[in-house]
Amino acid sequence: MDWQQLKKTYPQDQDLPARANRLTALMRVLRCTQYDDIQNPFSSEYNGAGEYIPLSQRRPSVRTNMCATVVDESASLVFGECHWPALTADSPDVAGVMADVDRECALPAVMIEAVIAGSVGSCALLVEAVDRVPCVSKHDTRFLTPTWDAANNLTSVAECYKVKGSDLAANGWPVSDDDRPAVFWWRREWDRTECRVYIPRLVSEGTPDRIDVSRTTQHGLGFVPWIWMANLAQPGVVDGPCTFERAIDTVIECDYLLSQSGRGLKYSSDPKLVIKAGKADPAGADGDNGTTGGSASALILPMDGDAKMLEINGDASGAMLAQYKELRAIVMEQIHGNRASADKISAAQSGRAMEMMCQSLVWLADRLRLSYGEYGLLALYRMICRFSVALKGGVRIGGKDYADLSEEGLALQWPPYFPSTDPELLQLAQGLATAVASGFMSNETACNIYAAKVGTASPQEEWDRVLNELSDPVLTAKRQTAADAAKADRKAGAAGHTETRQVTA
Repeated sequence: MDWQQLKKTYPQDQDLPARANRLTALMRVLRCTQYDDIQNPFSSEYNGAGEYIPLSQRRPSVRTNMCATVVDESASLVFGECHWPALTADSPDVAGVMADVDRECALPAVMIEAVIAGSVGSCALLVEAVDRVPCVSKHDTRFLTPTWDAANNLTSVAECYKVKGSDLAANGWPVSDDDRPAVFWWRREWDRTECRVYIPRLVSEGTPDRIDVSRTTQHGLGFVPWIWMANLAQPGVVDGPCTFERAIDTVIECDYLLSQSGRGLKYSSDPKLVIKAGKADPAGADGDNGTTGGSASALILPMDGDAKMLEINGDASGAMLAQYKELRAIVMEQIHGNRASADKISAAQSGRAMEMMCQSLVWLADRLRLSYGEYGLLALYRMICRFSVALKGGVRIGGKDYADLSEEGLALQWPPYFPSTDPELLQLAQGLATAVASGFMSNETACNIYAAKVGTASPQEEWDRVLNELSDPVLTAKRQTAADAAKADRKAGAAGHTETRQVTA
Protein backbone atom coordinates (compact mmCIF):
# COMPACT_ATOMS: atom_id res chain seq x y z
CA MET A 1 0.00 0.00 0.00
CA ASP A 2 1.19 3.51 -0.79
CA TRP A 3 -0.02 6.97 0.25
CA GLN A 4 -2.32 7.37 -2.73
CA GLN A 5 -4.10 4.12 -1.93
CA LEU A 6 -4.31 4.88 1.79
CA LYS A 7 -5.90 8.29 1.16
CA LYS A 8 -8.77 6.60 -0.67
CA THR A 9 -9.88 5.03 2.62
CA TYR A 10 -10.56 8.50 4.09
CA PRO A 11 -13.99 10.12 3.81
CA GLN A 12 -14.05 13.14 1.49
CA ASP A 13 -16.23 16.17 2.16
CA GLN A 14 -17.29 17.30 -1.31
CA ASP A 15 -18.58 20.63 0.04
CA LEU A 16 -15.05 21.65 1.08
CA PRO A 17 -12.26 22.59 -1.33
CA ALA A 18 -9.71 19.93 -2.29
CA ARG A 19 -7.10 21.80 -0.25
CA ALA A 20 -9.05 21.19 2.98
CA ASN A 21 -9.33 17.45 2.30
CA ARG A 22 -5.61 17.24 1.49
CA LEU A 23 -4.62 18.99 4.71
CA THR A 24 -7.00 16.77 6.69
CA ALA A 25 -5.32 13.65 5.25
CA LEU A 26 -1.85 14.97 6.13
CA MET A 27 -3.01 15.84 9.65
CA ARG A 28 -3.96 12.18 10.11
CA VAL A 29 -0.32 11.21 9.51
CA LEU A 30 0.85 13.94 11.90
CA ARG A 31 -1.57 12.69 14.59
CA CYS A 32 -0.64 9.03 13.94
CA THR A 33 -4.23 8.08 13.02
CA GLN A 34 -3.67 7.38 9.33
CA TYR A 35 -4.72 3.70 9.58
CA ASP A 36 -7.76 4.08 11.82
CA ASP A 37 -10.28 3.79 8.97
CA ILE A 38 -9.00 0.31 8.00
CA GLN A 39 -11.43 -2.05 9.71
CA ASN A 40 -9.49 -5.34 9.70
CA PRO A 41 -6.73 -5.83 12.31
CA PHE A 42 -3.42 -7.19 11.11
CA SER A 43 -3.93 -10.51 12.90
CA SER A 44 -7.08 -11.29 10.87
CA GLU A 45 -6.16 -13.35 7.82
CA TYR A 46 -9.67 -14.42 6.83
CA ASN A 47 -13.05 -12.73 7.03
CA GLY A 48 -16.29 -14.28 8.17
CA ALA A 49 -16.87 -15.85 4.76
CA GLY A 50 -13.51 -17.61 4.82
CA GLU A 51 -11.98 -15.29 2.21
CA TYR A 52 -8.35 -14.20 2.51
CA ILE A 53 -7.84 -10.56 3.54
CA PRO A 54 -4.97 -8.86 1.62
CA LEU A 55 -2.33 -7.05 3.65
CA SER A 56 -3.41 -3.70 2.19
CA GLN A 57 -6.82 -4.17 3.81
CA ARG A 58 -5.43 -4.84 7.28
CA ARG A 59 -4.50 -2.26 9.91
CA PRO A 60 -0.76 -2.46 10.78
CA SER A 61 0.02 -3.64 14.29
CA VAL A 62 3.26 -1.58 14.36
CA ARG A 63 3.37 2.16 13.75
CA THR A 64 6.78 3.79 13.59
CA ASN A 65 5.36 7.36 13.51
CA MET A 66 8.66 8.65 12.09
CA CYS A 67 6.99 11.63 10.43
CA ALA A 68 5.58 12.93 13.71
CA THR A 69 8.91 12.28 15.46
CA VAL A 70 10.89 14.42 13.00
CA VAL A 71 8.30 17.22 13.22
CA ASP A 72 8.45 17.22 17.02
CA GLU A 73 12.26 17.25 17.07
CA SER A 74 12.50 20.08 14.55
CA ALA A 75 9.91 22.14 16.46
CA SER A 76 11.93 21.73 19.65
CA LEU A 77 15.06 22.98 17.88
CA VAL A 78 13.19 26.07 16.65
CA PHE A 79 11.23 27.18 19.72
CA GLY A 80 12.25 24.84 22.53
CA GLU A 81 13.00 25.99 26.06
CA CYS A 82 16.69 26.54 25.29
CA HIS A 83 16.12 27.80 21.73
CA TRP A 84 13.75 30.74 22.21
CA PRO A 85 15.17 33.75 20.33
CA ALA A 86 16.04 37.07 21.94
CA LEU A 87 14.61 40.30 20.54
CA THR A 88 16.62 43.41 19.77
CA ALA A 89 15.15 46.80 18.87
CA ASP A 90 16.17 50.39 18.35
CA SER A 91 13.92 51.44 21.22
CA PRO A 92 15.38 50.23 24.54
CA ASP A 93 11.95 49.49 26.08
CA VAL A 94 10.42 47.41 23.29
CA ALA A 95 12.50 44.26 23.94
CA GLY A 96 11.44 44.19 27.61
CA VAL A 97 7.78 44.76 26.70
CA MET A 98 7.82 41.90 24.20
CA ALA A 99 9.40 39.64 26.82
CA ASP A 100 6.33 40.35 28.97
CA VAL A 101 4.13 39.51 25.96
CA ASP A 102 5.93 36.16 25.67
CA ARG A 103 5.03 35.30 29.24
CA GLU A 104 1.45 36.60 29.26
CA CYS A 105 0.49 35.03 25.91
CA ALA A 106 2.52 31.82 26.45
CA LEU A 107 4.14 32.42 23.08
CA PRO A 108 6.77 29.62 23.35
CA ALA A 109 4.01 27.01 23.66
CA VAL A 110 1.90 28.67 20.97
CA MET A 111 4.79 28.83 18.50
CA ILE A 112 5.82 25.20 19.08
CA GLU A 113 2.24 24.15 18.35
CA ALA A 114 2.29 26.38 15.27
CA VAL A 115 5.42 24.69 13.91
CA ILE A 116 3.94 21.23 14.51
CA ALA A 117 0.52 22.06 13.05
CA GLY A 118 2.01 24.04 10.17
CA SER A 119 4.17 21.12 9.04
CA VAL A 120 1.28 19.98 6.82
CA GLY A 121 1.55 23.20 4.80
CA SER A 122 0.58 26.29 6.78
CA CYS A 123 -0.57 27.68 10.12
CA ALA A 124 -2.13 30.98 11.20
CA LEU A 125 -2.24 33.09 14.37
CA LEU A 126 -5.19 35.28 15.30
CA VAL A 127 -4.19 38.32 17.37
CA GLU A 128 -6.93 39.96 19.42
CA ALA A 129 -7.09 42.57 22.17
CA VAL A 130 -9.47 41.89 25.05
CA ASP A 131 -9.73 45.01 27.22
CA ARG A 132 -6.56 46.16 25.43
CA VAL A 133 -4.70 43.01 26.54
CA PRO A 134 -3.17 41.11 23.58
CA CYS A 135 -4.31 37.50 23.08
CA VAL A 136 -2.79 35.11 20.55
CA SER A 137 -4.46 31.88 19.40
CA LYS A 138 -3.32 29.25 16.91
CA HIS A 139 -5.61 28.07 14.10
CA ASP A 140 -5.15 25.36 11.51
CA THR A 141 -5.76 26.64 8.02
CA ARG A 142 -8.06 23.99 6.57
CA PHE A 143 -11.07 26.29 6.80
CA LEU A 144 -9.29 29.63 6.26
CA THR A 145 -8.84 31.44 2.96
CA PRO A 146 -6.38 34.39 2.84
CA THR A 147 -5.86 37.08 0.21
CA TRP A 148 -2.85 39.38 -0.22
CA ASP A 149 -2.09 42.59 -2.05
CA ALA A 150 0.85 43.18 -4.38
CA ALA A 151 3.15 43.87 -1.40
CA ASN A 152 2.30 40.49 0.22
CA ASN A 153 0.25 42.16 2.96
CA LEU A 154 -2.92 40.41 4.09
CA THR A 155 -6.07 42.12 2.86
CA SER A 156 -8.63 39.61 4.16
CA VAL A 157 -9.03 36.21 5.82
CA ALA A 158 -12.26 34.23 5.47
CA GLU A 159 -13.27 31.39 7.80
CA CYS A 160 -15.93 28.90 6.72
CA TYR A 161 -16.67 25.46 8.16
CA LYS A 162 -19.54 23.18 9.16
CA VAL A 163 -21.05 23.13 12.64
CA LYS A 164 -23.96 21.34 14.30
CA GLY A 165 -27.13 23.27 15.03
CA SER A 166 -26.92 22.27 18.69
CA ASP A 167 -23.51 23.97 18.96
CA LEU A 168 -24.92 27.16 17.45
CA ALA A 169 -27.82 27.10 19.92
CA ALA A 170 -25.37 26.69 22.80
CA ASN A 171 -23.65 29.91 21.66
CA GLY A 172 -26.84 31.93 21.59
CA TRP A 173 -27.96 31.55 17.99
CA PRO A 174 -31.73 31.14 17.45
CA VAL A 175 -31.96 27.55 16.19
CA SER A 176 -35.23 25.61 16.27
CA ASP A 177 -35.45 22.21 17.93
CA ASP A 178 -35.97 20.54 14.56
CA ASP A 179 -32.77 22.05 13.15
CA ARG A 180 -30.50 21.26 16.08
CA PRO A 181 -29.39 17.88 14.66
CA ALA A 182 -28.78 19.50 11.26
CA VAL A 183 -25.47 20.82 9.93
CA PHE A 184 -24.93 24.54 9.26
CA TRP A 185 -22.29 26.64 7.57
CA TRP A 186 -20.40 29.03 9.86
CA ARG A 187 -18.70 31.97 8.19
CA ARG A 188 -16.59 34.95 9.32
CA GLU A 189 -14.42 37.39 7.40
CA TRP A 190 -11.70 39.77 8.59
CA ASP A 191 -10.41 42.75 6.66
CA ARG A 192 -8.50 45.89 7.61
CA THR A 193 -11.50 47.60 9.23
CA GLU A 194 -13.96 45.01 10.55
CA CYS A 195 -14.76 41.41 11.38
CA ARG A 196 -17.98 40.40 9.61
CA VAL A 197 -20.06 37.59 11.04
CA TYR A 198 -22.63 35.97 8.77
CA ILE A 199 -25.90 34.39 9.85
CA PRO A 200 -25.40 30.59 9.76
CA ARG A 201 -27.27 28.72 7.06
CA LEU A 202 -28.09 25.07 6.51
CA VAL A 203 -25.57 23.28 4.33
CA SER A 204 -28.33 22.33 1.90
CA GLU A 205 -29.12 26.04 1.37
CA GLY A 206 -25.58 27.12 0.43
CA THR A 207 -22.92 29.41 1.89
CA PRO A 208 -24.18 32.21 4.20
CA ASP A 209 -24.41 35.65 2.60
CA ARG A 210 -26.42 37.68 5.15
CA ILE A 211 -24.35 39.69 7.64
CA ASP A 212 -25.31 39.68 11.32
CA VAL A 213 -24.93 43.36 12.16
CA SER A 214 -25.17 42.84 15.91
CA ARG A 215 -22.21 40.41 15.97
CA THR A 216 -20.05 42.24 13.42
CA THR A 217 -17.17 44.19 14.98
CA GLN A 218 -15.62 47.38 13.63
CA HIS A 219 -12.04 47.09 14.87
CA GLY A 220 -10.59 49.92 12.75
CA LEU A 221 -7.01 48.69 13.14
CA GLY A 222 -5.99 49.43 9.59
CA PHE A 223 -4.57 45.93 9.13
CA VAL A 224 -5.81 42.33 9.21
CA PRO A 225 -5.13 40.86 12.71
CA TRP A 226 -3.82 37.56 11.35
CA ILE A 227 -0.29 36.16 10.99
CA TRP A 228 -0.15 33.65 8.12
CA MET A 229 2.85 31.29 8.11
CA ALA A 230 3.43 29.08 5.08
CA ASN A 231 5.60 26.07 5.87
CA LEU A 232 9.08 26.28 4.32
CA ALA A 233 7.91 29.06 1.99
CA GLN A 234 8.00 32.82 1.63
CA PRO A 235 5.21 35.21 2.67
CA GLY A 236 2.26 35.49 0.31
CA VAL A 237 1.93 31.73 -0.23
CA VAL A 238 -1.19 29.92 0.99
CA ASP A 239 0.42 26.50 1.62
CA GLY A 240 4.08 25.61 1.53
CA PRO A 241 5.42 22.09 1.01
CA CYS A 242 4.61 19.54 3.69
CA THR A 243 7.61 18.68 5.85
CA PHE A 244 7.06 14.92 5.71
CA GLU A 245 4.80 14.13 2.73
CA ARG A 246 7.58 12.80 0.51
CA ALA A 247 8.42 10.10 3.09
CA ILE A 248 4.89 8.83 3.83
CA ASP A 249 5.09 6.01 1.25
CA THR A 250 8.31 4.69 2.79
CA VAL A 251 6.92 4.97 6.32
CA ILE A 252 3.88 2.90 5.28
CA GLU A 253 6.26 0.28 3.90
CA CYS A 254 8.13 0.23 7.24
CA ASP A 255 4.92 -0.17 9.24
CA TYR A 256 3.72 -3.14 7.20
CA LEU A 257 7.19 -4.72 7.10
CA LEU A 258 7.54 -4.62 10.90
CA SER A 259 3.96 -5.82 11.36
CA GLN A 260 4.57 -8.82 9.10
CA SER A 261 7.95 -9.51 10.73
CA GLY A 262 6.40 -9.50 14.18
CA ARG A 263 3.67 -11.82 12.97
CA GLY A 264 6.31 -14.22 11.62
CA LEU A 265 8.28 -14.20 14.87
CA LYS A 266 5.15 -14.98 16.87
CA TYR A 267 4.44 -17.93 14.60
CA SER A 268 8.03 -19.13 15.04
CA SER A 269 7.54 -19.36 18.79
CA ASP A 270 4.63 -21.76 18.16
CA PRO A 271 5.28 -23.19 14.66
CA LYS A 272 2.83 -25.23 12.62
CA LEU A 273 3.57 -28.95 12.35
CA VAL A 274 2.97 -30.58 8.96
CA ILE A 275 2.80 -34.38 8.79
CA LYS A 276 2.75 -36.25 5.50
CA ALA A 277 1.27 -39.69 6.15
CA GLY A 278 -0.16 -42.19 3.73
CA LYS A 279 -3.87 -43.04 3.84
CA ALA A 280 -4.50 -40.30 6.43
CA ASP A 281 -7.69 -38.32 6.58
CA PRO A 282 -6.87 -34.72 5.53
CA ALA A 283 -9.55 -33.46 7.84
CA GLY A 284 -8.06 -35.25 10.84
CA ALA A 285 -9.79 -37.44 13.34
CA ASP A 286 -11.93 -34.66 14.75
CA GLY A 287 -13.03 -33.38 11.36
CA ASP A 288 -11.13 -30.03 11.27
CA ASN A 289 -8.10 -28.88 9.30
CA GLY A 290 -5.97 -28.08 12.32
CA THR A 291 -5.34 -24.48 11.26
CA THR A 292 -6.39 -22.69 14.42
CA GLY A 293 -3.32 -23.29 16.56
CA GLY A 294 0.40 -23.93 16.38
CA SER A 295 2.15 -27.21 17.03
CA ALA A 296 -0.79 -28.42 19.11
CA SER A 297 -2.86 -28.89 15.95
CA ALA A 298 -1.00 -30.40 12.99
CA LEU A 299 -1.79 -30.25 9.31
CA ILE A 300 -2.14 -33.88 8.20
CA LEU A 301 -1.67 -34.39 4.45
CA PRO A 302 -2.28 -37.62 2.48
CA MET A 303 1.31 -38.37 1.45
CA ASP A 304 4.01 -40.74 2.63
CA GLY A 305 6.58 -40.33 5.37
CA ASP A 306 7.56 -36.71 6.12
CA ALA A 307 7.13 -34.13 8.88
CA LYS A 308 8.37 -30.53 9.21
CA MET A 309 7.74 -27.23 10.96
CA LEU A 310 6.35 -24.16 9.18
CA GLU A 311 8.37 -21.35 10.75
CA ILE A 312 10.51 -18.34 9.92
CA ASN A 313 14.25 -18.78 10.46
CA GLY A 314 16.79 -16.34 11.84
CA ASP A 315 18.13 -15.39 8.40
CA ALA A 316 14.72 -14.11 7.32
CA SER A 317 14.34 -12.11 10.54
CA GLY A 318 17.76 -10.53 10.06
CA ALA A 319 16.95 -9.67 6.45
CA MET A 320 13.72 -7.95 7.51
CA LEU A 321 15.54 -5.95 10.18
CA ALA A 322 18.26 -4.90 7.73
CA GLN A 323 15.63 -3.81 5.23
CA TYR A 324 13.83 -1.76 7.88
CA LYS A 325 17.07 0.01 8.84
CA GLU A 326 17.66 0.88 5.21
CA LEU A 327 14.11 2.17 4.82
CA ARG A 328 14.45 4.23 7.99
CA ALA A 329 17.63 5.81 6.64
CA ILE A 330 15.79 6.70 3.43
CA VAL A 331 12.97 8.33 5.41
CA MET A 332 15.36 10.39 7.52
CA GLU A 333 17.23 11.48 4.42
CA GLN A 334 14.01 12.50 2.66
CA ILE A 335 12.65 14.65 5.49
CA HIS A 336 15.99 15.79 6.99
CA GLY A 337 15.58 13.87 10.22
CA ASN A 338 18.24 12.92 12.75
CA ARG A 339 20.16 9.98 11.32
CA ALA A 340 22.58 9.67 14.26
CA SER A 341 22.45 6.45 16.24
CA ALA A 342 22.49 6.72 20.02
CA ASP A 343 24.14 3.28 20.25
CA LYS A 344 27.28 4.64 18.58
CA ILE A 345 27.74 7.60 20.95
CA SER A 346 30.16 6.38 23.62
CA ALA A 347 30.74 9.66 25.48
CA ALA A 348 29.47 13.20 25.86
CA GLN A 349 30.00 15.26 22.73
CA SER A 350 30.77 18.96 22.35
CA GLY A 351 28.14 21.33 21.08
CA ARG A 352 29.82 21.57 17.68
CA ALA A 353 30.10 17.78 17.42
CA MET A 354 26.40 17.36 18.25
CA GLU A 355 25.50 19.95 15.63
CA MET A 356 27.54 18.15 12.98
CA MET A 357 26.02 14.82 13.96
CA CYS A 358 22.48 16.25 13.59
CA GLN A 359 23.35 18.42 10.58
CA SER A 360 20.32 17.39 8.50
CA LEU A 361 17.93 18.23 11.32
CA VAL A 362 19.73 21.53 11.90
CA TRP A 363 19.32 22.43 8.23
CA LEU A 364 15.58 21.76 8.51
CA ALA A 365 15.38 23.89 11.66
CA ASP A 366 17.22 26.71 9.85
CA ARG A 367 14.49 26.82 7.21
CA LEU A 368 11.77 26.61 9.82
CA ARG A 369 13.31 29.56 11.68
CA LEU A 370 12.62 31.66 8.60
CA SER A 371 9.02 30.51 8.13
CA TYR A 372 7.95 30.68 11.79
CA GLY A 373 10.56 33.05 13.23
CA GLU A 374 11.31 35.84 10.78
CA TYR A 375 7.95 35.62 9.00
CA GLY A 376 5.93 34.54 12.04
CA LEU A 377 7.14 35.56 15.49
CA LEU A 378 8.81 38.75 14.29
CA ALA A 379 5.67 39.71 12.36
CA LEU A 380 3.69 39.11 15.56
CA TYR A 381 5.93 41.49 17.51
CA ARG A 382 5.45 44.14 14.84
CA MET A 383 1.70 43.65 15.00
CA ILE A 384 1.71 44.16 18.78
CA CYS A 385 3.47 47.48 18.18
CA ARG A 386 0.83 48.41 15.62
CA PHE A 387 -1.88 47.48 18.13
CA SER A 388 -0.33 49.93 20.61
CA VAL A 389 -0.67 52.69 18.02
CA ALA A 390 -4.17 51.81 16.76
CA LEU A 391 -5.88 51.25 20.15
CA LYS A 392 -6.93 54.25 22.18
CA GLY A 393 -4.80 54.18 25.32
CA GLY A 394 -2.39 51.63 23.84
CA VAL A 395 -2.05 48.01 24.90
CA ARG A 396 -1.96 46.71 28.46
CA ILE A 397 0.87 44.30 29.15
CA GLY A 398 1.86 43.15 32.60
CA GLY A 399 -0.60 45.59 34.18
CA LYS A 400 1.01 48.59 32.45
CA ASP A 401 -0.18 50.63 29.49
CA TYR A 402 2.08 51.08 26.48
CA ALA A 403 1.26 53.39 23.59
CA ASP A 404 3.09 54.09 20.35
CA LEU A 405 5.59 51.25 20.64
CA SER A 406 8.16 51.54 17.87
CA GLU A 407 8.73 48.57 15.56
CA GLU A 408 11.94 50.02 14.14
CA GLY A 409 14.98 47.78 14.26
CA LEU A 410 13.16 44.67 15.51
CA ALA A 411 15.31 41.59 14.95
CA LEU A 412 15.63 38.09 16.39
CA GLN A 413 18.86 36.71 17.84
CA TRP A 414 18.83 32.93 17.84
CA PRO A 415 20.76 30.88 20.40
CA PRO A 416 22.98 27.96 19.35
CA TYR A 417 21.25 24.68 18.64
CA PHE A 418 23.37 22.78 21.16
CA PRO A 419 25.00 24.28 24.28
CA SER A 420 28.75 24.65 24.27
CA THR A 421 30.91 22.73 26.72
CA ASP A 422 33.21 24.40 29.24
CA PRO A 423 36.39 23.88 27.16
CA GLU A 424 34.65 25.43 24.14
CA LEU A 425 33.56 28.47 26.15
CA LEU A 426 37.06 28.87 27.60
CA GLN A 427 38.61 28.71 24.15
CA LEU A 428 36.10 31.26 22.82
CA ALA A 429 36.71 33.63 25.74
CA GLN A 430 40.49 33.47 25.23
CA GLY A 431 40.12 34.11 21.52
CA LEU A 432 37.81 37.08 22.06
CA ALA A 433 40.14 38.54 24.71
CA THR A 434 43.06 38.25 22.29
CA ALA A 435 41.06 39.92 19.50
CA VAL A 436 40.02 42.80 21.78
CA ALA A 437 43.56 43.28 23.11
CA SER A 438 44.94 43.31 19.55
CA GLY A 439 42.45 45.94 18.43
CA PHE A 440 40.64 43.68 15.97
CA MET A 441 37.30 43.76 17.83
CA SER A 442 35.40 46.04 20.17
CA ASN A 443 34.49 45.04 23.70
CA GLU A 444 30.78 45.35 22.91
CA THR A 445 31.00 42.98 19.94
CA ALA A 446 33.00 40.46 21.95
CA CYS A 447 30.46 40.65 24.77
CA ASN A 448 27.56 40.11 22.35
CA ILE A 449 29.27 37.12 20.73
CA TYR A 450 30.07 35.46 24.04
CA ALA A 451 26.61 36.18 25.51
CA ALA A 452 24.91 34.69 22.46
CA LYS A 453 27.12 31.59 22.65
CA VAL A 454 26.38 31.11 26.33
CA GLY A 455 22.67 31.52 25.66
CA THR A 456 21.97 34.77 27.51
CA ALA A 457 18.42 35.98 26.95
CA SER A 458 19.51 39.43 25.78
CA PRO A 459 23.13 40.14 24.74
CA GLN A 460 22.40 43.88 24.75
CA GLU A 461 21.23 43.76 28.37
CA GLU A 462 24.37 41.81 29.24
CA TRP A 463 26.54 44.56 27.70
CA ASP A 464 24.59 47.19 29.65
CA ARG A 465 25.31 45.29 32.87
CA VAL A 466 29.01 45.14 31.95
CA LEU A 467 29.06 48.92 31.45
CA ASN A 468 27.39 49.42 34.82
CA GLU A 469 30.00 47.27 36.52
CA LEU A 470 32.85 49.09 34.75
CA SER A 471 31.50 52.40 36.04
CA ASP A 472 31.53 51.09 39.63
CA PRO A 473 34.93 51.95 41.21
CA VAL A 474 34.66 49.19 43.82
CA LEU A 475 34.13 46.45 41.24
CA THR A 476 36.83 47.94 39.01
CA ALA A 477 39.32 47.83 41.89
CA LYS A 478 38.44 44.21 42.66
CA ARG A 479 38.90 43.23 39.02
CA GLN A 480 42.27 44.97 38.88
CA THR A 481 43.37 43.24 42.08
CA ALA A 482 42.32 39.86 40.72
CA ALA A 483 44.11 40.54 37.42
CA ASP A 484 47.32 41.56 39.23
CA ALA A 485 47.19 38.44 41.40
CA ALA A 486 46.71 36.21 38.36
CA LYS A 487 49.61 37.92 36.61
CA ALA A 488 51.84 37.42 39.64
CA ASP A 489 50.90 33.74 39.80
CA ARG A 490 51.81 33.28 36.16
CA LYS A 491 55.19 34.93 36.70
CA ALA A 492 55.88 32.82 39.76
CA GLY A 493 54.93 29.69 37.90
CA ALA A 494 57.18 30.58 34.97
CA ALA A 495 60.11 31.33 37.32
CA GLY A 496 59.69 28.07 39.20
CA HIS A 497 59.55 26.16 35.95
CA THR A 498 62.83 27.80 34.78
CA GLU A 499 64.58 27.03 38.05
CA THR A 500 63.59 23.39 37.85
CA ARG A 501 65.10 23.07 34.41
CA GLN A 502 68.32 24.70 35.62
CA VAL A 503 68.59 22.33 38.56
CA THR A 504 67.95 19.37 36.33
CA ALA A 505 70.65 20.49 33.93
